Amino acid sequence: MDSDRDVLTALFDRELREQARPDGPGVRIERTADVVRQVGAVDDWNGIVWSAPGLDPARVDAVIASQVDRYTALGHTEFEWKLYAHDRPDCLARRLRAAGFEAQEPETVMVARVADLSAAAEPPEGVRLCPVRDADGVELMARAHERAFGSDASWLRHRVSALLAGDPDGFVGVLAMAGDEPVSSARMELYPGTRFAGLWGGGTAPQWRGRGIYRALVAHRARIAAERGFGFLQVDASGQSRPILERLGFLALSTTTPYVFRPHPHRPR
Repeated sequence: MDSDRDVLTALFDRELREQARPDGPGVRIERTADVVRQVGAVDDWNGIVWSAPGLDPARVDAVIASQVDRYTALGHTEFEWKLYAHDRPDCLARRLRAAGFEAQEPETVMVARVADLSAAAEPPEGVRLCPVRDADGVELMARAHERAFGSDASWLRHRVSALLAGDPDGFVGVLAMAGDEPVSSARMELYPGTRFAGLWGGGTAPQWRGRGIYRALVAHRARIAAERGFGFLQVDASGQSRPILERLGFLALSTTTPYVFRPHPHRPR
């Protein structure tokens, strides 16, 4: 199991981080010897996706400062350093905090081989799965997200609308509908040139939890990933979804913690 974990972690780091591709229209990847970062508009995800494993501890502060300078010069009000538990040097998290980054809730990086997953799970009686293909579907997806997580989904509307307009073949959106009401939603982003597809979302309205909707959404997307030739599914899992994914056959590789930097006009430089 440990050897399998090591192999999958190395593959994940190489294909999805070091060799990262833009995650949507209008964004770009910038590579330096020290980091790989994504840069886009204010409403896009902006941040560091990979840092060199041989990064000299003596240079960490300078590397962090250069990322702050880069995003601040672009006028971004915040950006993220996506730090993984196995990243080196060991002092990186501490140095990010010292530079003004704020740690968010960690998530577990989980991967499964598509061929090993059961794709037989179906939604419970009274619930049907529907594709997201247009503006009406985007709105229903956002409503499902807001009901599940209790937070504004404006960013989700922007992201899904941009993907449908600019890269529809690289995106799969799905709704769980009970009558005319969206009770859950999920999406899958297909990463061309890699063996991975990423599962995102999957939150379910509180009164509908525990009925197998999340499992059905995973199985639905796994079937599509297999049809399109992707060998692995990747999830950044919350504590709530991790046990379900483990039962489905996903393996925990690492944890990832978003470190968010928000420029402050009075922060000393």
